[in-house]
Amino acid sequence: MSDTLNKTLKGGEFLIKEIPANEIFSLEELSEEQRMLRDSAKEFIDREVIPQHDRFEKKDYALTEETMRKLGEMGLLGITVPEEYGGLGMGFVSTMLACDYVSGGNGSLATAYGAHTGIGTLPTLLYGSEELKKKYLPDLATGTKFGAYCLTEPDAGSDANSGKTRAKLSEDGKHYIINGQKMWISNAGFADTFTLFAKIDDDKNITGFVINRSELENPESLTFGEEEHKLGIRSSSTRQVFFNDMKVPVENMLGERNNGFKIALNALNVGRIKLAAANLDGQRRILNHSIQYSNERKQFGVSISTFGAIRKKIAEMSTGVFVSEAGSYRLAKNVEDKITELVSGGMDHQQAELKGVEEFAVEASILKVFVSDLTQNTADEGIQIYGGMGFSEDTPMESAWRDARIGRIYEGTNEINRLLAVGMLIKRAMKGELDLLSPAMAISKELMGIPSFEVPDYSEFMSEEKTIIANLKKVFLMVAGAALQKYMMDIEKQQHLLLNASEILNQIYMAESAILRAEKHFSADSVEAAMAQLNLYKAVEKIITAAKEGIISFAEGDEQRMMLSGLRRFTKYTNNPNVVALTEKVAAHYIEKGAY
Repeated sequence: MSDTLNKTLKGGEFLIKEIPANEIFSLEELSEEQRMLRDSAKEFIDREVIPQHDRFEKKDYALTEETMRKLGEMGLLGITVPEEYGGLGMGFVSTMLACDYVSGGNGSLATAYGAHTGIGTLPTLLYGSEELKKKYLPDLATGTKFGAYCLTEPDAGSDANSGKTRAKLSEDGKHYIINGQKMWISNAGFADTFTLFAKIDDDKNITGFVINRSELENPESLTFGEEEHKLGIRSSSTRQVFFNDMKVPVENMLGERNNGFKIALNALNVGRIKLAAANLDGQRRILNHSIQYSNERKQFGVSISTFGAIRKKIAEMSTGVFVSEAGSYRLAKNVEDKITELVSGGMDHQQAELKGVEEFAVEASILKVFVSDLTQNTADEGIQIYGGMGFSEDTPMESAWRDARIGRIYEGTNEINRLLAVGMLIKRAMKGELDLLSPAMAISKELMGIPSFEVPDYSEFMSEEKTIIANLKKVFLMVAGAALQKYMMDIEKQQHLLLNASEILNQIYMAESAILRAEKHFSADSVEAAMAQLNLYKAVEKIITAAKEGIISFAEGDEQRMMLSGLRRFTKYTNNPNVVALTEKVAAHYIEKGAY
């Protein structure tokens, strides 16, 4: 990326800037080292995980633990951990890449891997003292010990600060005595390193701690419930965790007292980006199974892949993978570049990672929602292509559908993340960190003016598509600006409206990512260009629906008529794409190829 972009691009700023294609990163640009990492992870999953499908489905927790140890031996648990703490010290893109290709073969392993390398390791890496990092990170990076993250409580899910787990300083001042209960704790059955959150005395906010089970003075002070019986991810260990006068040394506090909520949020921000990556190879594998089955399955004397209804599904599933990849790796490189910029400016690496991820929290929530929703839909369509066989445990689709469902709940439900993305944008605008007001006011003036009837020259590749992206950004600013002007500080109470705004926001970011990826790396007649164009058309239709619903909900009379007129203006194609032809082009390519 250019030095200029590194110095100026902020989280959420894609809404008010034109991003050139040469300023985004995608899978086509992986280094040789990154390609080797990808191929190594994929080969491992194909060899060690895919053949064990039945064992994973039968709640074989020991198999999950055994497989995790093998990943540790390969170095795949310590991608992001600095070399001085036993890891590989690779960049954020490589972290995403490992998560992508390790997670695609099985949902149970994906959960164990994500929980360990993300929320199970990052709080110590990002907030631990030097002593804590030296003590805990080498074992976590190598798989000698596994990590678990204890935040959720029976009465405290999204509202983490309402937790009832308490910490009290011991009389000698050397330990915090912790009592309480946590639930839905991934890896609890085989983890040794526990990151946990509790309120000290009557503090307003939670505080973070880390402790090894094996170092407890009283092993019975940390106990567990039975394994949860879940819809999917059946070999992922998920238990309740109980603290019974558990003694944690005072030096095991993460960060500062009362700072646990921020630790939790920042760990979850990273988790949201990585959750998108964790869904990518699952999408590819579901799609590949669907293509292969449709080519092999005969009805009325021909392969069902010749039927238009099946071809449409395969085209849309393929497009979804392309778009998901585009957004995920675009953001991964943005985060990596921001970290590099901050470090080069004199910030220590630990603080730079925190700030780099925090900067792009809006985009992290966008990715989490879009990709997890799409993965569930991809699995659902996979079942549909298999027909009755898709409903059977004898085919991979049934378990893929069940495993995919948790993605919309992990790391904050998709509804919470939709509200978060828009809410964070508004807060940044109100703090003056992101100037959304000026462009929103400019759009209001534009709506009052007479539109140009000159036919633009769209002969350059992707020029009309990029104009449409720019106009879709105007739709968001028009709707969000007017809504904010009306409701002001009460905007957070208008959740229906915020959900509409979030849908617009999500579609813009992902559609732009796909268009720029196609423009940068492929030709006008490529199947990748067709997928980007197909996705943009569908995005425009979704944005029209969400924006219209929002406008009608809060605007009346002339204001409503003007905004609806603006919506029509900003979502209008000069040259309507032939959606059926684009769909057929994509389907024909991948059906003939036999895989994505």
